[in-house]
Amino acid sequence: MPIDAILFDKDGTLFDFANTWGAFGRNVVLRLADGDPARASELGRVIGFDLERATYSEDSIVIAGTVDEIAEALVPHLPDMTQEDLVDVLNTESASAPQAQAVPLAPFLEGLKQAGLKLGVATNDGEMPAKQHLSSVGIRDHFDFVAGYDSGHGYKPGPGQLLAFATHVGVAPEQVAMVGDSLHDLQAGRAAGMTTIAVLTGMAPAEALAPMADVVLPDIGHIPDWLAKN
Repeated sequence: MPIDAILFDKDGTLFDFANTWGAFGRNVVLRLADGDPARASELGRVIGFDLERATYSEDSIVIAGTVDEIAEALVPHLPDMTQEDLVDVLNTESASAPQAQAVPLAPFLEGLKQAGLKLGVATNDGEMPAKQHLSSVGIRDHFDFVAGYDSGHGYKPGPGQLLAFATHVGVAPEQVAMVGDSLHDLQAGRAAGMTTIAVLTGMAPAEALAPMADVVLPDIGHIPDWLAKN
């Protein structure tokens, strides 16, 4: 069955996770702690973030969770803030986080479009910051569809965003590839009946992703060669 459309996760897939989100984590916990490093370290531990090294644990909620889920984890530790306040802070910091491209994205996506593929993004980030991140590196217009956890289609590992993309571009799910760096992405792809492509520009190692993936690639730049052989 040929692949006629590709749906990408955003963080850890289009953008290298560690290089993009280390500064975001530091900024968020320091802002929430009013600049107190000890308090910021405590808040970091709650979401699986090491302030000193600006790194995330493999099971950090930031990696595949939604903004609501991150806020829910933090709110018991911030008695002066509501969950809504926290979501606003997280979305604001997220939208302004400089994005480290996994590969030079504009020429990569241009090549896929020229090959006739429909392209989309499905992220557990919010739709507003997601679109800002794509615009910040000049690639928003390369995508036929962009959905966040708050776009009305549910969120991964559920298949709602993926099926909405297939419907939007008029391609059967079995002719769509879901590309992602986490088990959430691949589980969603399997649930939607799509081909699943894992990439290693996130935090999960190959051995964790392989059971749910039709192929594991170093990064998205290897997709055209893989498609040509399949």
